Amino acid sequence: MTEQLRLMAVHAHPDDESSKGAATMARYVSEGVDVLVATCTGGERGSVLNPKLQGDKYIEEHIHEVRAKEMDEAREILGVRQSWLGYVDSGLPEGDPLPPLPEGCFALQDVDEAAGTLVKLIREFRPHVITTYDENGGYPHPDHIMTYKISVVAFDAAGDPERYPEAGEPWTPLKLYYNQGFNRQRTVALHEALLARGLESPYGEWLERWQTADRPERNITTHVPCADFFEIRDKALLAHATQIDPDGSWFHVPMELQKEVWPTEDYELAQSRVDTSLPEDDLFAGIREN
Repeated sequence: MTEQLRLMAVHAHPDDESSKGAATMARYVSEGVDVLVATCTGGERGSVLNPKLQGDKYIEEHIHEVRAKEMDEAREILGVRQSWLGYVDSGLPEGDPLPPLPEGCFALQDVDEAAGTLVKLIREFRPHVITTYDENGGYPHPDHIMTYKISVVAFDAAGDPERYPEAGEPWTPLKLYYNQGFNRQRTVALHEALLARGLESPYGEWLERWQTADRPERNITTHVPCADFFEIRDKALLAHATQIDPDGSWFHVPMELQKEVWPTEDYELAQSRVDTSLPEDDLFAGIREN
């Protein structure tokens, strides 16, 4: 293609872009692809997960501004562009029974109306490929599930001139992917490699929960080689200092082992308007050729 390739990654909160597909984005940026992260919410109701920052009154009182600044730092590290859709974080309800979601939050928005906001951004940016979450949200956070819902509607609607006519000139994205970076195959491979080297694995409890969970295996169609960008991924993740403990389990697997055992980030092709052969090693497979 003579036209510059464009990739849009739709995420629920600031930090999701750095924990899901960040090395992929950094790789494509290095190849000249224009990459835009669409962040649905400001992460206002996210807890401070880094124990070193818990109890900081300034952070607690200015969490929206703090997370926006963290997002700016991560964006610079990854070399991507980023846009806020402007919705309010729903929080993760806890308890039995679960409490109601807060009024006005993202997860309570009308799906078609919220999808219109994303359609407008798609028509402005004109991506060839869009990545988002599957119907489970990757994990069942209400904002992740809502992100899936509006992404699917927007992918179908963006190219239809009869839908959202106020949102700009129609644009038809060609492929839609679901992030599947935390898949069972990868987790098992890293877990076994750590134990084989006499190292402690952070994945034992994950695998136990998977054994009892009633969740089918996902159809992983696309493995994008991006090991050379794992360090950039981790640097972007650490920029979200309120969310990530630098001494936590995210960083327990030695970098060289990661690169050796599982040097890809993984996706599930959900929709394609171009011919492609599975499995793939490129989100733009079938697009570059045309």
